[in-house]
Amino acid sequence: MRRIFSLLAIASTAAVIGAVGVWVHARVRRSTELRDRLVAGLGGKAVWLAWVVALVATLGSLYLSEIAHLEPCRLCWYQRIAMYPLVVILAIGAARADAAVRRYAAPVAGIGLGVAVYHYLIQHFPDLEAGTCSVGVSCAAPYIWEFGFVSIPYMAAAAFALILVLLAASVTIQPAPPGVPEPASNREGVPT
Repeated sequence: MRRIFSLLAIASTAAVIGAVGVWVHARVRRSTELRDRLVAGLGGKAVWLAWVVALVATLGSLYLSEIAHLEPCRLCWYQRIAMYPLVVILAIGAARADAAVRRYAAPVAGIGLGVAVYHYLIQHFPDLEAGTCSVGVSCAAPYIWEFGFVSIPYMAAAAFALILVLLAASVTIQPAPPGVPEPASNREGVPT
């Protein structure tokens, strides 16, 4: 299972890098065709995909603690505090086709990403630890170290980053009725 979770994290990282590459390409070339095709391809599925990522990450963390018996450290708990509610928030937002889901899910995912990145840095540079995990399980000791770089905080960071990318791409594209020209839209997908 550890290898599967690690491969999912690497795939998530590749998707994030690809999406950022498309965004940079659109900015540099001043052409949004590729970005718009990607967003149109995702359509209303982006929030559902973000929910799937949050659900898999939540089930993965529960597997690691409850079945593999890896006791989470304090920073792991903070990441869980950010990830677990996203399962509910994103499910409700996706089911209701709520375009505003980005406004309340993205800050939670952003905070989780920040904690995960800090935790991953502590695993590489233990001197950065500022007493956050001084009691109990060490935050600096990785339980998992697949492929020489994938640890639990890396997996969490990849999931949070992919959720943020999917939320950014969650512009709902609704086709205009026949015979009516489609309105121009701003970056938020709101008709202008």
